Amino acid sequence: MPNELHFTRTNGEIDDLIDDLIKKVGAHHPAMIREMILSALKAGQENDYLADLKLMRTTMKEMRYTNKIFSPFRNRKKVTIFGSARTAPTETIYQKCVAFSQGLAERGYMVITGGGGGIMQAGNEGAGADNSFAVNIRLPFEQDTNPVMENSRNVITYKYFFNRKVAFLKEAHAVALFPGGFGTLDEAMETLTLVQTGKNPPIPLVLIDDDNGDYWENWFQFIRKTLLTRGLISGEDFSLFTITRDPQEAVQIIDDFYRVYHSSRFVKDTLVIRLNKNLTEEQAGILENEFREILEPGSSIRLISALPEEKDEPDLMALPRLAFQFNRRSFGLLKAFIRRINSF
Repeated sequence: MPNELHFTRTNGEIDDLIDDLIKKVGAHHPAMIREMILSALKAGQENDYLADLKLMRTTMKEMRYTNKIFSPFRNRKKVTIFGSARTAPTETIYQKCVAFSQGLAERGYMVITGGGGGIMQAGNEGAGADNSFAVNIRLPFEQDTNPVMENSRNVITYKYFFNRKVAFLKEAHAVALFPGGFGTLDEAMETLTLVQTGKNPPIPLVLIDDDNGDYWENWFQFIRKTLLTRGLISGEDFSLFTITRDPQEAVQIIDDFYRVYHSSRFVKDTLVIRLNKNLTEEQAGILENEFREILEPGSSIRLISALPEEKDEPDLMALPRLAFQFNRRSFGLLKAFIRRINSF
């Protein structure tokens, strides 16, 4: 019976062998790699069901390759575009997506699509292959890589939907949704859920409708009349998304979101908001007075520099910051708070 492995350094010779292996291959962040190796070894000890191990293996391989493809572009903002694979190039909404993604590229953004036809192809077409990623999935139909991206290095083809979904949102600084089928609605609801619950950082979520407004505006009426009326969502949740028929307005909404606001993260119980420029004590006081509802009792908004725990993001250490104890409930109001920051 093999000895049970532990993440603490109590594995004797096994720890030494892992350390030697890490040194020989020259891996970055050895403490992190050690835990990953131990996770694989523990899975091999605990699970003799091959299908489970195959899933773990493929997930790890797919996420490693995802990081390899995206990491050279870490300093460029990206917008994920969702929409129907069945939209024809002759349709007005297809041309709207081309104009939208072209506008994003002109402002320095890259786009991420599912890599297939329809709206996905329109997104890659407008931005161009050099400003695009295709995050594809192996399906029995509908999902060959579109001609814009078929020769690009920025193509990833996944076996598992859940890995693909991680890539769509992990790399996205905004999400744009065009009309689509079950998949598009799934992606819309998942994004809303992750932002509403704080499992995804605040990002712009823009829903771009037909000229006659017969898709997202109908969806909005259902959300308002059914979900809100029944108390299944709150009024502040409407701050999580914006509906527009104008692709250039959609581009502007995304760009405005990052005018002053840069990004955010939690450090223990403190919400740290990184900024593109310094705010004054007076402006911090205005924010505190106008948004006291999102603060934990007794908390105040402070102007700070980077905290020691943020050293894992060295490229962001120089940015000025706001920090406060967030109530971890009012994520719709947090989006409104960010819009107010951007007004300064």
